[in-house]
Amino acid sequence: MLSLSSKNVFDLLSMSDAIRVVEKTMVLVSEDKCILPLRNVIDVGSSNKLGIMPGVLSLGGLYGVKVLSLFPENPSKGLSSHIGVVILFNPETGAPVAAINADALTAIRTAAATAVATRSLSRVESSKVTIIGTGEQAEAHIEAISLVRDITKINVVGREITRAKDFLNKVESHFPNQNFSAFQNVKDGIKGSDIVCTVTSSKEVILSGEWVTDGTHVNAVGASIPAFQEIDESMVLKSKLFVDYRPSALAQAKEIIDGVNSKAFDRSHILGEIGEVLSDKVKGRLSPSDITLYRSMGIAAQDLACADFVFQKAKKEGYGIFSDIS
Repeated sequence: MLSLSSKNVFDLLSMSDAIRVVEKTMVLVSEDKCILPLRNVIDVGSSNKLGIMPGVLSLGGLYGVKVLSLFPENPSKGLSSHIGVVILFNPETGAPVAAINADALTAIRTAAATAVATRSLSRVESSKVTIIGTGEQAEAHIEAISLVRDITKINVVGREITRAKDFLNKVESHFPNQNFSAFQNVKDGIKGSDIVCTVTSSKEVILSGEWVTDGTHVNAVGASIPAFQEIDESMVLKSKLFVDYRPSALAQAKEIIDGVNSKAFDRSHILGEIGEVLSDKVKGRLSPSDITLYRSMGIAAQDLACADFVFQKAKKEGYGIFSDIS
């Protein structure tokens, strides 16, 4: 079995490659060509969780599982909040063939998926972005969105202004052509932005639809289990809503579950999956004044497709450490 580290993943999977891989994969997902059981989440103490995400990209072909610990307090310790491994299997024998660092893979593929949705749903002339959150996903999202839109202005909102400023000090030199500002207040931070991304592990609403103006595209990314919620019901109601995968959004996105249960809206409020927009089966943005919302849950298909890309490239270029587990 080939073991690939975080550094291996970052060396082998560029953001532009990840965007291409995720875009193709989301079309396959919406064509029902993948088997994607819902994420199984287990409490392991305090606010910490263990997530298990199996998937099959094609019968008789690529399959595997991501096992990931979600420890929200890890960033305060200088660690990733998402720690785990993606395991790929040989479709002919069932033997595990690769164990790939899931922290790096998750960081890249999540931002890549956001970029795919942003290119499909935001206004082409969008140039101002607000990132709500200062963790590992924040920088990845700046890189990814800058590849699909001509971004000149970036606001970063942190729970504490010192966090936002420290984040800017770390990343500004990586993006010399963009103007950065730090905020602590979300309402102020999103003013004038064309694109807003929530990339936190917040258990409470941080973005209200009342603050979002016409023409904005919102990517709600951070809340991947029903215990977390970044956006409120008004954000869902006033937007044209698209998701990565209907079954997971209806089962695990708290604001959607609560809205359907309270009859504030029904399941048809989800206009489509992003793969359906990409294949022109569903229309995305219809007007410059539309508020579009991409609710990302993160699905195993994205992980497995990116993991396989890394695995195949690693074999060709001699990366990783081989171990015999038989």
